[in-house]
Amino acid sequence: MSSVVNVILPIFGLILVGYVCRRTERLGETAASELNRFVVWLCLPALLFRATATATWAEVWHPEFIAVVAIGTLAIFALTLVYRRRATRHLVDASIDALGAAYANTGYVGIPLSLLVLGDPGLEPALIATLFVACVLFGLAVVCIEVGLQSERSAARAGLKVGRALARNPLVVSPILGALWAIGGLSLPHAADTFLRLLGDATTPAALVSLGLFLARRQPGTAQGTLGLVGLKLVAHPLITWVLAYHVFALPPLWAQSALLMSALPTGTGPFMLAEFYQREAAVVSRTILLTTLGSLLTLSLCLYLLQG
Repeated sequence: MSSVVNVILPIFGLILVGYVCRRTERLGETAASELNRFVVWLCLPALLFRATATATWAEVWHPEFIAVVAIGTLAIFALTLVYRRRATRHLVDASIDALGAAYANTGYVGIPLSLLVLGDPGLEPALIATLFVACVLFGLAVVCIEVGLQSERSAARAGLKVGRALARNPLVVSPILGALWAIGGLSLPHAADTFLRLLGDATTPAALVSLGLFLARRQPGTAQGTLGLVGLKLVAHPLITWVLAYHVFALPPLWAQSALLMSALPTGTGPFMLAEFYQREAAVVSRTILLTTLGSLLTLSLCLYLLQG
């Protein structure tokens, strides 16, 4: 329990800092949006590029583990997307909600938690899960959002506009460029690696403080459906992953434990950043992040108890 608390409390501390700074007007009304732009255009692209550019094939190619993470995560995403669309949500907003239900906080919580619980061997599966969530799932959500933003009846014209929008999106372009760099077999120059690492390291505090700033604002929108997204993230996602990891693919113990821990994590800040970036109503995803982070104290503790039993 103490290991979970030691990871979760600093995250709440950063959110609280942003909340207090906005409430006391130490930071202005536009601070949340501007800080979020800093993350989306600089910090997160640097983090994604460096992660993919420095990864080796041997580190990321564990097909059965990838299958467990992919099937469990994409099942939650698809289920939520259909559920929210049936509730008359626009495709853009339904896509952001679906990302909120499936986007595990693998980078900010998962990696340090894996190191605390599983030791150094737990880093490799946590990195693979992080790459999948941050690159594949995030990219899929961006594609769905861009499709939803198009109004042309011509499928060809709509497809062309989506392609152009994706080609200008730093969250899609950066991991692709990083993967191409890795395929080229070149190592990052020391100065470039340091530059990217410094920017990437700023992602966590900047994103969480931005979330706190947003939560401090008066939100005119409703948060209807938040509890459903929380249940999908903290209950359905771990259950699906548990079945896949232990009974379908029968992963080795370390990899099965890591897959279960990654699925039980709270929602990361990615959906909130997308909602702000596309200027959509973010009340649902912001409350989902807050409630899943609180609820993960229980779900992660339960997972740790089962793994140690």
